[in-house]
Amino acid sequence: MNIVVLTGAGISAESGIRTFRDSGGLWENERIEDVATPEAFSANPNRVYDFYNTRRQQLFDPQLQPNKAHVALAEFARLSSVNMTLVTQNVDNLHERGGSDNVVHMHGELLSAKCVKSHETVRWNGDLTALNTCQCCQLAQPMRPDIVWFGEMPLYMERIYQAIETASLFCAIGTSGSVYPAAGFVDIARQCDVETTLINLDETDNGHFDNRYLGKASECVPRWIESVKAKYELD
Repeated sequence: MNIVVLTGAGISAESGIRTFRDSGGLWENERIEDVATPEAFSANPNRVYDFYNTRRQQLFDPQLQPNKAHVALAEFARLSSVNMTLVTQNVDNLHERGGSDNVVHMHGELLSAKCVKSHETVRWNGDLTALNTCQCCQLAQPMRPDIVWFGEMPLYMERIYQAIETASLFCAIGTSGSVYPAAGFVDIARQCDVETTLINLDETDNGHFDNRYLGKASECVPRWIESVKAKYELD
């Protein structure tokens, strides 16, 4: 069975990562416009580097661990009868640490850096500064966080659309379902007669889902998985 799962900030919030937008339009006490746009990087690259260096370092905090929702999805994907495409809007590595393989990071990854010219990426665990340059260009170019900023196109969109169009189930977890293009995934799924489910802490404005589980992802994701396994006799 082909299943597409989309995860957002809500699934990582239970592990201790703050959600994308905090009160007052702040993100980790920074205005989004100052740290998450190409214009911000051009105007003050050091500020942007420092912001993502801090967030990257947080991933190595021993108290930051994948929760039951991350683990349940990884175990579900390992069933022989399940072909799961796991798409995340999150830039952390909690899905991978929870056991998931081949996670589609549509908004990029903290543990990656890319050349500003060629857009070639490399794994990156330490701090990133203006002194770091690429090895892919004849004339070495600066590296930037491998993050999709406001005004930039999310990654792997064609792959995601194809997966949804050929799926039997689509489930959105921990996301408001109101920010495009991800907000449009459920509409594509419904056009293709794909069963849709929302798992979220609170109700959302997107009323296009067939099923809803309201509550913590760590509690609702295992329940949804068990219901799917029972309904479709998956093993």
